Amino acid sequence: MARSAPSWHATVFGLARKYRFAAKEFCAIIESSIGVRVIRRRRAETLTPTGEQHGVSSRRNRWMGCGMFLAAALPLCAQELMSTGSAGGTVRLFATDGAVLESQDARKDLPCVVTPTRAMLGFDLKFHAGYEVSVPLQELAGFGNQLTMVFRVIPEGHSDDPAVFAQHVSVPAIGDDERGPAFLLGAFDVGEGKYHIDWLMRDRSERVCSFHWDTEAALPLRDKQMTLNIGAGVVAQADTEAFKADPPVGRDANDSVLNVKVVVNFAPQDSSAASLQPMDTSALISILRSIDREPRIVKFSVVAFNLQEQKVIYRQQDASQIDFPALGHALSGLNLGTIDLKRLAQKHGDSEFLAGLLTREVGQTKDNPDALIFAGPKLAVDDVISQDTLKQLGDVKFPVFYMNYNLNPAGYPWRDAIGTAVKYLKGVEFTISRPRDVFFAWNEIMSRIAKGKPGPPVAGNAPSQ
Repeated sequence: MARSAPSWHATVFGLARKYRFAAKEFCAIIESSIGVRVIRRRRAETLTPTGEQHGVSSRRNRWMGCGMFLAAALPLCAQELMSTGSAGGTVRLFATDGAVLESQDARKDLPCVVTPTRAMLGFDLKFHAGYEVSVPLQELAGFGNQLTMVFRVIPEGHSDDPAVFAQHVSVPAIGDDERGPAFLLGAFDVGEGKYHIDWLMRDRSERVCSFHWDTEAALPLRDKQMTLNIGAGVVAQADTEAFKADPPVGRDANDSVLNVKVVVNFAPQDSSAASLQPMDTSALISILRSIDREPRIVKFSVVAFNLQEQKVIYRQQDASQIDFPALGHALSGLNLGTIDLKRLAQKHGDSEFLAGLLTREVGQTKDNPDALIFAGPKLAVDDVISQDTLKQLGDVKFPVFYMNYNLNPAGYPWRDAIGTAVKYLKGVEFTISRPRDVFFAWNEIMSRIAKGKPGPPVAGNAPSQ
């Protein structure tokens, strides 16, 4: 059975290995790109892949190439289906391609080095696997070439049902004096299990490079109780649409149904960043999707704000499901790269905005939710929330939780302003620094909500400081 083609993007997996980020997050890093570039010593030329765009960049200027991807990336992560031609049929490959894939030999007619990347669990609770391919630029020299990649991913025990992928990269003119390698990367999603990958790449001269390897996606023993968002043995395209709508959820229709309010700060981990980072967006959206997919919750109120801009960006009241496309549209208007002069004149503007937000959404709320959940990166507000403001919050009648997204809890262990307010309200703070934290924190929150009491102010999976 055919599957969709994978994501291709240059320089990304090199950074993934360095920082141990999952492939999905790195695909998101370049999701706003409008082109792929080969970096030269004095200039950059744009590749124009056919079918789907891919990345190729010179390692000597790899950091520069990544900067260009960060500036411009959506087509890179677009995906296309390799059609079977009939329902339930198999993909028809060229006889020569099929023979290379079946042979299990590593061919080097076209010199290249393939480096598989291990399957890593992302915040979306899917495993992301892939590989990096390097090709000497001299091998691509000339007035344009075309590289065709074909590979299949075979789940263990299902050799008759491989996932087949194909891509085409149009290479621009490359001078004979160019040195160093070019890089291409592939990514795909898998569920738990073992997989065999047969891969080949050929150019217009029918020179072939092929490689074969095995990979495994497995949860640690302590995490086996986790429920992933992809089934065991499943191979799928890397999904890069962060704000796509969730499918309808079958909600409970009994007396235990819940109404929750979520207040989330959509901001980068680095408060000085000029844009909302895709890694941060992925983690925050994962938190929201965990809440949205809970069948015991039948009514949602969402307040999205950005502390740097000191404003509420999006509000959804008493909805049956979180509207992710509308939220994404609202966030597209964020402009963190500029500073309002009026805000510069406010000495304590951030803390005053936060105090007002807490007063309205907690102390003066008329929602009467069954639970109030804060989410967002750890704040770097210098000013603390005053005791007078905390007293105005009153004695809330609902449990309060804080899912504090913090990739480096050891580097910033102190409680932030929202954490201080949550502690004052006898709420519970959870540190979200790894994908597993989302799953276990949400299970603990639902357990406490269902019991009708918040419990003592201790973190469920990572201590709050």
